[in-house]
Amino acid sequence: MLEPALTWAGLLLGLAGLALQFTLSVSDMLANGRDLPGALGVLFAYYTILTNIVLVLIYLSEVTSARWLDLFRAPLVRGAMAANIALVGLYVYFVLRYLSDLHGFWFMADAILHYAAPLLYLVWWVATQRHGVLRWANLPLMLLPTLIYFFYAMARGAWLQEYPYPILNAVELGYGPVAVNALYMTVFLAALSLAVIAADKFLARYSRTIAQ
Repeated sequence: MLEPALTWAGLLLGLAGLALQFTLSVSDMLANGRDLPGALGVLFAYYTILTNIVLVLIYLSEVTSARWLDLFRAPLVRGAMAANIALVGLYVYFVLRYLSDLHGFWFMADAILHYAAPLLYLVWWVATQRHGVLRWANLPLMLLPTLIYFFYAMARGAWLQEYPYPILNAVELGYGPVAVNALYMTVFLAALSLAVIAADKFLARYSRTIAQ
């Protein structure tokens, strides 16, 4: 009963957080002169939004047999997302939370997407997944989606002169400091990914010990 309960909790929480964030952000941007495509473009530039959408798709792949969700059933994808969503929560907690003072529904959306959803996913991954599948050699593939995101965010920023996060703002910082920031974040994500692989191996050994 634990697995379906955690899966449905994660799915519903993720959908609620995304729906609330989209409603608040799109309404605010429309009121300030952006059109709908522009507002959606801003939202889809955020790593937090993209990673939480992937979490929803992973949960959805558990409750439906749709073939188009096969990618999100892969242990490598699910393990990589454990590292990526941990990065989201830690970066926001230690850096971004000092840059804004959120209240009401804005605070609620922020808390869901940056803290509650990441923590619930990590619990779900530890408690419900088959472990012992990840390998140290998987590290480059676990980093690849974030590398693609970095180039996407930088290309969009160069085109529109706006960036989703302060550490990526090449207009204010210049490309050199942005590259250094990206290197730091890559090292941090690599450390989290290695921790996930190590946890996967440990959990597999622990499960075998319990079963004996």
